[in-house]
Amino acid sequence: MGMDIKQIQDLIKFVSKSGVNEVSIEEKDFKITIKTTEQPTYVTATVPQPHLQQPVQNLPAPTATNVPANPSLTSSNDSDDDSKYITIKSPMIGTFYRSSSPDKSNFVNVGDEIVNGHVLCIIEAMKLFNEIESEVSGKIVKVLVDNSQPVEYDQPLFLVDVS
Repeated sequence: MGMDIKQIQDLIKFVSKSGVNEVSIEEKDFKITIKTTEQPTYVTATVPQPHLQQPVQNLPAPTATNVPANPSLTSSNDSDDDSKYITIKSPMIGTFYRSSSPDKSNFVNVGDEIVNGHVLCIIEAMKLFNEIESEVSGKIVKVLVDNSQPVEYDQPLFLVDVS
């Protein structure tokens, strides 16, 4: 019937210590692959199905979601020379929407002129839809988030040219 959990755990320990990157064991009714990297050790065990020669071994790489904040761009009064654009950031964690509903047009598009108080997007957090208003007047240069994407607190959403 294949291997029991104890044997699998011993095998994982052995593979981790040995420095081998990958070990596959295949029996008639059982296949186990152990991969080790600098990240945690992943174990994928599959029972082969007919017509499936090669089980897919795609392990998603950890993605970094922390975007470094640029303190010089937080206030609309800063006119530092290092960047002529103001970054409008998310005031909360939630889901970013460019329009109030799928059949409505976007609140803003690249090239649009905006004024202080102009609604730029909606961020939905825990079933509450929060209209995000601009605190600056200028022109939308770039939309940095796709519609219905999750956003982090302080994540840049728009670039605005206020010159």
